[in-house]
Amino acid sequence: MATQLLFYERATPVTAKAHGDVSVRSSVGYGFSRKVNSVPLTAVEFAAAAAHYPIVFAGAEDRVMPAVILGARSNENFFVDEAGKWRAGTYVPAFVRRYPFVFSTDRDGRNFILNIDETYEGVNRDGRGERLFDSDGNQTVYLQNILRFLQEYQGQFRRTEAYCKRLKDLDLLQPMQAQFSLPDGERRSLSGFMALDREKLKAIKDADLRAMFDTDELECTFLHLFSMRHFQNMVEHLATPAPEAAADADAGASPAQEPADT
Repeated sequence: MATQLLFYERATPVTAKAHGDVSVRSSVGYGFSRKVNSVPLTAVEFAAAAAHYPIVFAGAEDRVMPAVILGARSNENFFVDEAGKWRAGTYVPAFVRRYPFVFSTDRDGRNFILNIDETYEGVNRDGRGERLFDSDGNQTVYLQNILRFLQEYQGQFRRTEAYCKRLKDLDLLQPMQAQFSLPDGERRSLSGFMALDREKLKAIKDADLRAMFDTDELECTFLHLFSMRHFQNMVEHLATPAPEAAADADAGASPAQEPADT
């Protein structure tokens, strides 16, 4: 497994031989994500995520993807408590929900391979939770549902790539930074992300605007802009935004990249 995988530590291909007696207990919670302050997001999730998190764009010049901001520090997730529970009533991004599973590709890049992070607390050989394979080595309904979920996620990921390519092609993104003042006076800043340039959006050609409307990309764009307000309230229990951050409320925060091999 290559590239940045955030909380994945030892992603291993799932096989009946290696995992025939493995079960997964998902009730252990989301403690694995406690030290990440952003995770990738697909476009189909914008409507649900925009109600809770700032949505930004992160990546390099040639590859940008959406991400949700979860904390004001690089190793802090405001939405997971000490017991590993996600804040009640808050949308859990699919990137988090799919853990400990993830797809990789074969050498030809044509076929997807299901992997499991064997370091996940819920992975066991004691029969606790859901089995991956039955006694005959066949996939259980649980594993089939996991595969279906990841296949749907992959499809949404590809559609999100097309959306981000359009934003890049139309030069609609600009680098942004958010600054916060913590209660103890410490100043923190989040950078390395991009947000939409409103003025450039207003200036795009009618044909491009229509294309974004027809593909629901315009809706995603407005949801992204709407979500920027969460920079003010997401850290209210820990941090108070610095005065200059208010002027930059239309802009963004911090990056997380989806593995390039997914």
